[in-house]
Amino acid sequence: MLSRRQKGSANRKKAVRQLAKAHFRVANIRKDALHKATTLLTKTKSAIVLENLNVSGMLKNHHLAQAIADVGMYEFRRQLLYKAEWYGCEVLLADRFYPSTKRCSQCGQVKSTMRLSEREYQCECCGFVIDRDLNAAINLEQLLYRSGFELPA
Repeated sequence: MLSRRQKGSANRKKAVRQLAKAHFRVANIRKDALHKATTLLTKTKSAIVLENLNVSGMLKNHHLAQAIADVGMYEFRRQLLYKAEWYGCEVLLADRFYPSTKRCSQCGQVKSTMRLSEREYQCECCGFVIDRDLNAAINLEQLLYRSGFELPA
């Protein structure tokens, strides 16, 4: 609508205000969702494992950049870290190069490469087949327990 308005006209100024209002509303919805998610996680979980991702490097992939930027990964991590201190939740940051997706959660064998399009993890060593994301989550949970975390009694 804005692009069809004549520059300098009163209707264009109205369209600019309307668009700014819509962007502001979307930004507030995002902020609210992030705050609610981080608060819920830190209040209900005793430990959380995050991967220390190279977000700026991920933004260089032009096919995924918009979706990654919209999520606000760094803001999520920042909020999670300070709220974890408030509510007594432990946050463990997994190293950027930790092979959570490439490592078999059953036998520990690490694949040399795995494309993003591969949605199932298949271990060549033990034959274990599992969803890629679930396998990564199990590996991160195992990392948490290897780091010395114990469940509260």
